[in-house]
Amino acid sequence: MQPATWQLKQQMCELGHRIWLRGYCAGNEGNHSARIGDDHVLCTPTGISKGFLKPEDICVCDLDGNQVEDNPVGRKRSSEVLLHVAIYKARPDVRAVIHSHPPHATAFAVAGIPLPEGIHPEAEVFLGRVPTAPFAMPSTQDLPDSVVAVMDEHTNTVLMGNHGSVSFSRDLTDAYYKLEILDAYCRILLLCHQLGRANVLSPDENAQLLQVKQKFGMDDPRLECAPRGCVGEQNDPFFASFDVRPTTATCSCNGGDVATAHGGAGDADPSEALVASITDQIMAKLQS
Repeated sequence: MQPATWQLKQQMCELGHRIWLRGYCAGNEGNHSARIGDDHVLCTPTGISKGFLKPEDICVCDLDGNQVEDNPVGRKRSSEVLLHVAIYKARPDVRAVIHSHPPHATAFAVAGIPLPEGIHPEAEVFLGRVPTAPFAMPSTQDLPDSVVAVMDEHTNTVLMGNHGSVSFSRDLTDAYYKLEILDAYCRILLLCHQLGRANVLSPDENAQLLQVKQKFGMDDPRLECAPRGCVGEQNDPFFASFDVRPTTATCSCNGGDVATAHGGAGDADPSEALVASITDQIMAKLQS
């Protein structure tokens, strides 16, 4: 075995342990892979926790998903390797794929709520638009077909309906970063939901942010239409779930008007509505 391949297997085990520690996979859930050469991939085996992987557990498959080498400890490749090889075939630039069940992100996938945009700079720069694939049966060809159907050349993360997420990139470390950023962003969104509001960036601010992203060498197809408000077109399902629906407000910043944003200073305070409701109930009891 080439030293580089052995080192890559070790890295897969280390990342598997990180994924397990962060709670992105329970039991023996999840799987990840790394491309070696043009037509082979290393992939995690079935039936083992990602927190306890050893290099000898890692399997070798071809781009049709067939295990092409006998595993030294008798491990069999993950049944979800079909998802991985489909992504590699669709995107030759991808060298690593991580499928996981990060709880905060999976909540959005289970609820069928698209991830809102134009809220958090890191999410916009490092994830971009995250599509959601409809539910497809795991361990069948329907799953990779559903994911590939919603991908394009700029996609690096996909939510899978009622299932989990898959992140992919030029190497394992960057794919793992995508996974961490995804779940952290979704956790922030859920905390905002508890607070009852979430501010969104204006079209001009989104355009400037995507220009910064481009300077980092990351193209985003929304850059051209961002000034016209295309970033955030899929935000309504998220905001519709708020008990107090965020309104729009216009503010003046640095001497100029900024376009409307959800959750502005003029919004109703959800805590005031709660206090009023409780007060009404108490007064009704006292008068009865």
